[in-house]
Amino acid sequence: MRSNLFAPENQEQESAQPGLRLQNSKMLKVELNGEVMARQGSMVAYQGDVRFEAKGAGGIGRFIKQKLTGEGVPLMKVVGRGDVFLADAAADVHVIDLEGPDDTLTINGKNVLAFEPTLSYDVQMTSGAGSMGGAGLFNCIFRGRGRLAITAKGAPVVLNVDVPTYADPQAAIAWSAGLRVGMHRAESLGIKTLLGRSTGERYTMAFSGNGFVIVQASEEVPLDALAGGGSGEESGVGGLIGGFLK
Repeated sequence: MRSNLFAPENQEQESAQPGLRLQNSKMLKVELNGEVMARQGSMVAYQGDVRFEAKGAGGIGRFIKQKLTGEGVPLMKVVGRGDVFLADAAADVHVIDLEGPDDTLTINGKNVLAFEPTLSYDVQMTSGAGSMGGAGLFNCIFRGRGRLAITAKGAPVVLNVDVPTYADPQAAIAWSAGLRVGMHRAESLGIKTLLGRSTGERYTMAFSGNGFVIVQASEEVPLDALAGGGSGEESGVGGLIGGFLK
């Protein structure tokens, strides 16, 4: 049998070291010898003696925050010995190493694919975000020593924050935890706004300090927009209250 499907770049990538690594740009390979935390439903294939355990948001405190905010990471624990392949709708996968107790990264929960259990994380609200909804309002803060994998739709840009920097809250996927982060009204109020005309860029996330922000080449679709509840910028209060009532 002959096909370019069997080219070397499509063969399973082998390594002598266990852990998280890229199989290709769209797929993560976990050479499992113990356990790893992964997004629920992200497994596409596995080999060996592997089992999967649902973990909610990863701890009762984070579970409660996820129920209130909708922005936690629905996790599963992957346990055993073998090879596990993870992916998320063919999004690009990037691996990040955190290298110590002071190494901290904030990530949009929708972009977390997998991480080693040596890392700890919590869910935190973006300052000043109570007036709007959509992705990027409640985010996961990872710290410690270990490896994690995140997803991005399209090739991202890493912006060095040495001047005030602004990004769409549905496109900013990760940033230095030491940055000051808030919400900024990018669209001017006026009679056209009152009449329902909009640029579609009503709010942005504002970053200042010293660090970086990673922006993907796509905007996440707010859940309330998918449900017919209006744009993320317009229905944030209702979405937040709705999260408390679920």
